[in-house]
Amino acid sequence: MAMRPGLPPPPSLADLLADGPTALFLDFDGTLVEIAAGPDAIALPDGLGAGLERLARRLGGALALVSGRSVDNLSAFLGPLPLHIAGSHGGHVLTPCGNTLLEAKPLPAPVAEALGGFAAERGLLYERKAHGGALHYRAQPELEGDAHRFANGLAAEHGLVTKSGKCVIELVRPGADKGGAVDLLSRQPPFAGARPVFIGDDVTDEDGFAACNRLGGFGIAVGERASAAARYSLASVKDVHAWLEL
Repeated sequence: MAMRPGLPPPPSLADLLADGPTALFLDFDGTLVEIAAGPDAIALPDGLGAGLERLARRLGGALALVSGRSVDNLSAFLGPLPLHIAGSHGGHVLTPCGNTLLEAKPLPAPVAEALGGFAAERGLLYERKAHGGALHYRAQPELEGDAHRFANGLAAEHGLVTKSGKCVIELVRPGADKGGAVDLLSRQPPFAGARPVFIGDDVTDEDGFAACNRLGGFGIAVGERASAAARYSLASVKDVHAWLEL
């Protein structure tokens, strides 16, 4: 599919809401917070949690965080927010009350051990997750090819799939993607019947954009990466915060 550079900015959130119910699905890293050297090195903007709570109330609850991070990791940074959260690329989906809508199985133990061993041997960062495992090579970008070949081979051997991002490749169970999270949540109140809008910056967010397109909404790509499925774009995390009126 051809990429679509130079996308226009989206209509204002106020205009969207004036036109009818709108549901927002928000990526985390590179969208709500700046990309950092490692997953634990992010700097949380002041008042982000409170701003997301206000936004959720404005949308009648139709707001979800959809991230490659685990639900527990997001909660560790943001605290116990009354939001829908889809962690692990949609492999673990919770309601604001903590009820589970979906939870994938963890990776097989031999896969987690193999990822950890490869990372230790090559000096990469291995991020162990409840529903996946990620190899980060931001500190050693020359090892990108090795990391992808190893992860793809391991995935093929064990019936798993890989998700590529900015200087990271992750193994997850089949079907755990952000588009699936949008599809699932869009069938639930308060999302059902609302125009879905997904905002994200990375390759894994393309699944969310495509799902919103199918459901009568659209995607907003963040940053300079050309997008195959987004209709609009915002230049930076700062611009996302301004558009959301956080």
